[in-house]
Amino acid sequence: MTENAVKTQIWIAVSVYVLVAILKKRLGLDSSLHQILQVLSVTLFEKTPIVRAFHDIDSKDPHPSISNQLILFDL
Repeated sequence: MTENAVKTQIWIAVSVYVLVAILKKRLGLDSSLHQILQVLSVTLFEKTPIVRAFHDIDSKDPHPSISNQLILFDL
């Protein structure tokens, strides 16, 4: 990996951080930056408005049940 590639990746990471922080402030979200990035990564190619995607997340129980989670080992 070249020095230029590393610098480019650092600038991209800083840019994404700033954009997500702006999004959080403008939408008045209570979620952490990590949670916002997770929502964006899941809904990236969906035709869901950003405001609605975050409203659905914020309105849910902070400790959702895992009843729809697949079981790795059936013990």
